[in-house]
Amino acid sequence: MSASLWQGAGRRIHLQEVGTRDGLQAESAFVETDQKIALVNALSDAGLSKIEVTAFVSPKAIPALRDAEQVLREIRRAPGVVYSALVPNVRGAERAVESRADELNLVMSASESHNLSNLRMTRAQSFAALAEVAQAVRSSGVAINVSLSCAFGCPMEGDVPTPVVLDWCRRYVEELGARGVTLCDTTGMAFPSQVNALTRAFRERWPDTELTLHFHNTRGMGLANVLAAIDAGADRFDASVGGIGGCPYAPGASGNVCTEEIAHALALMGYDTGVDLERLLAAAARLPGLIGHDVPSQVLKAGRRLDLHPLPADFAAIAARAAGRAAV
Repeated sequence: MSASLWQGAGRRIHLQEVGTRDGLQAESAFVETDQKIALVNALSDAGLSKIEVTAFVSPKAIPALRDAEQVLREIRRAPGVVYSALVPNVRGAERAVESRADELNLVMSASESHNLSNLRMTRAQSFAALAEVAQAVRSSGVAINVSLSCAFGCPMEGDVPTPVVLDWCRRYVEELGARGVTLCDTTGMAFPSQVNALTRAFRERWPDTELTLHFHNTRGMGLANVLAAIDAGADRFDASVGGIGGCPYAPGASGNVCTEEIAHALALMGYDTGVDLERLLAAAARLPGLIGHDVPSQVLKAGRRLDLHPLPADFAAIAARAAGRAAV
C-alpha cells in the first residue's frame, strides 16, 4: 500500500449508515417506530452521507421492518443526506417512492447458491426482477443502486471469479442504468489485497459510477479492508452503528464494520468523513436499550483514543513518595 494511505490529508470519505436496515432486520426484538425515527434523526445529525433507513419487504419475512412507510415518511431530513431503502420487487419500489425514498437499493448475489438460498431465485431471475424495478421507477427520478452480495466470496461456493463479479457490475451500469454499485462482503470473506485489486478493476472500468464497499468484520479484517479499498481509490463505505448486523446464511458471521470505529480510525489518519463522532457515539449508545443486548462496538466501550482517564485518587501521595526516593 502507498505511504499516502497513512496520511489522509483531508481526503473526503463518505460513510453510509446501514444499521437501521441491515442491523435492525437481524434483531429478534422489534424496535418501536418512534425509536427507529429518533435513531435515524440522530444519525442524520451525526453527519452520515447516506442512511439506508429501512426495507420495503414482506412483514412476514422481516417483521422487524414492518413499519417501513411510517419510518421513512416521518424522519427529519437533513440537507445533503441521501435516504435510501432496500426494495425486492416492483411493489416494494412503488411503496418506497411513495414514502419519499431518495434512492432504491436493489440486491442480488454474485453466487448462484447464495442467491437461491437468500432470494429463492436464480441470478438470471433476480436480474430480470431488478430490470423490472428499474423500468417501473425510471420516470420517478429516484436513483438506483445495486448491491452485489458475496462479491468477495460465497460461504457455500468459495471464491467467486472476478470476471463474474465485473460482468454483473457491467450489466447493472450499462443495462439497468444504475447510478451506483455496492460490492458486498456479505459473510466477511474479503481480505485486503483482494479488495484492493477488485476496487481498482471496478474504478478503471467505470470511473463515473458511484462505488460503495460493504464489509463485515466476521474475521477481524473489516478496517484493513476499508483501508485497502481507500488505497485503490474508493471513497464510499457502508457501515453499521454499533457494529450490528449479520447474515443468516453464514453461521458465526458477525455484523457490519462498525460506523463509529471506522469514523474514529479515519479521523485519526487525517481523512474527512464529515462525521461528528460525539453525536455518532451518542446514537450508538442508544442501541443496547433498544435491542436488548450489548453491541460489538469497541470505541463505544473503550472511548476515543484521547478520552483520558482521571489520575488515581492517591496520585499526589504516589508522586511525593517517588520524589522522596529520587532525592535519597
